[in-house]
This record gives sequence, structure tokens and C-alpha cells, in this order.
Amino acid sequence: MGFAVADAARERGWEVDLISGPVTLEVKSGVRQTFVETADEMLAACLDIFASCDFMIMAAAVCDHKPALVAKSKLKKGEMSTILELEQTPDILTELGRRKASGQNLVGFAAETNDCLSNGERKLREKNLDWIVVNDVSLPECGFASDFNEVTLLGRNGEIVPIDLSPKLEVARILLERIDS
Repeated sequence: MGFAVADAARERGWEVDLISGPVTLEVKSGVRQTFVETADEMLAACLDIFASCDFMIMAAAVCDHKPALVAKSKLKKGEMSTILELEQTPDILTELGRRKASGQNLVGFAAETNDCLSNGERKLREKNLDWIVVNDVSLPECGFASDFNEVTLLGRNGEIVPIDLSPKLEVARILLERIDS
């Protein structure tokens, strides 16, 4: 959805910065793109531009955990633990919500599989968002690895806007129209 949102924002004449992990998706002309590989790099890239943003739309999350120990060189079998220890990565959306200034709009996405709307409402409040796009990723033929999506947009003032199954670019257009009204 992130690339579709970037495309729809460019159609509206917005200046667009797209921060992305490594992907094979094509970036449209006029979109400034920053590639990152880790959650820490994603956080740094987001913080670099956030203060100058009117809208920050976080369409996908990086992983929630990373290995606690990263070896600088190959480990031999006898040197490796059989237990993989993990540590949490930074919660980028929560950090942006803490730093959000008056007049800024922060929009998040919630990929959910159960209790979708209640989980989305909780994230909306906890992360200090203006809007959250709730995406039931258990639905067939939409969401990840599909050109289609079906979502529900929740607003901090209690708005509930269902967006029926449509091509992702159309979902993005509806989303931007609603959050910019």
C-alpha cells in the first residue's frame, strides 16, 4: 500500500518522500526515495524528515524484533547457541506520535487478523495518531502480495470509513481524500 499511497499523493501534487526497505516495486517520477534495511535505519530516516511533514503516512511496519546478537563473522557450529535471543526494535510510529507537532497529521496502518477494529482503535489512541488504516490481512485476495485491498479507516474523532475491495491505487486515493478533508 505504501507505493500506492505515494503514487496517489503525487497525483494530488504533494511533495512525496518514500522511505522503503529493499523492494522491486517501481517508484514514480517525482518521488524522493530512501532505501533502508533495518528498523534503526527506518527510524532515523523518518526522524530526518518528520518535522517538515504535513502528513506522515506509515503504511507498513518493519519487524518487531531483531536478533540480540549479530556476529561480525561466521560462527562455527560449536560457537552458536541453539536458542535465538531477540530484542524489540524501535516502535517508529509511537516515537513519531510522541514528536507530533500541532498541525501535523500522523496516519498509521494496522495489519490485523482478529478483533481488527478494536485493535485498530487501541493503536490509534496509544500511538497518538490522527487516522489508522485497519487492514484485515486474513482476507483472501487482498492486502499483501495483491494489487487489491479492503480496509477500514478510523479517525481520532470517531470516524469509521470502510473502503471496499478495490485496486490499491484507488484505496489510496480514497484514503488521501478523506484524511485531507
